[in-house]
Amino acid sequence: MTDIKVASRYAKSLIDLALEKGVLKDIYQDILMFDNVSHKNRDFVLMLRNPIINHAKKNAVLHAIFKGKVNSMTMSFFDIVTRKNREAYLPDIAEVFIDMYRKHEGIAKAVITTAIPMNEELKKVFKEQITQKVGKKIELTAKVDPAIIGGFVLTIGDRQMDNSVRYKLQSLEYDLSDNSYVRAI
Repeated sequence: MTDIKVASRYAKSLIDLALEKGVLKDIYQDILMFDNVSHKNRDFVLMLRNPIINHAKKNAVLHAIFKGKVNSMTMSFFDIVTRKNREAYLPDIAEVFIDMYRKHEGIAKAVITTAIPMNEELKKVFKEQITQKVGKKIELTAKVDPAIIGGFVLTIGDRQMDNSVRYKLQSLEYDLSDNSYVRAI
C-alpha cells in the first residue's frame, strides 16, 4: 500500500473518532504540535522511520515528548500506530489530517510573501480581504523573501497572484526582448 493511502486511512479514522467524541479541535491542535516537531527536528522523523529502532522505544520517545501535552486520545492514537508498526507514517498522517481538518472546517491556507516583514495590522487587513474574496476562513502564513524586491506574492491552494516588483521587471524584460518597438526597415 502506498504511503499516502496508509496516511489517508489513519487520518480519516482519527478525524472520524475525534468528531464522534467531540474533541476535533483539541486533536487538531495536538496534530499541529506533532507536525511542528516533525518539521523542526529531522532526527525525530528519522528515528520514526528507522527500522532498526524497536517500536517500543519509538513509542517511549513519543510518550516522553507528548504525554501530558496532548489529549489522551492523541496518545492512544500514537500507541495504536506504533503497535501496528506504522510509526514511520506519522508525519504523513499528520499532514493529511491537517488537510482533512481544513477541508472539514472550510479553511483555506494562504501564504503571503513580501520583501520585508509585515506588521500584524497589515496581516489582518490581508486576511479580511482574502476571506471576502475566497468566501472561506483563511489561515494566513507570512514569509519574507527580499528577492521579490517589493510588492507581494499571494498563494492560496494551487492559485498564485504575483504582484511583486521582481515579476513586473521580468515581464517588462520579456516584452522588450522581442524588439517589437524597433521600426522595421
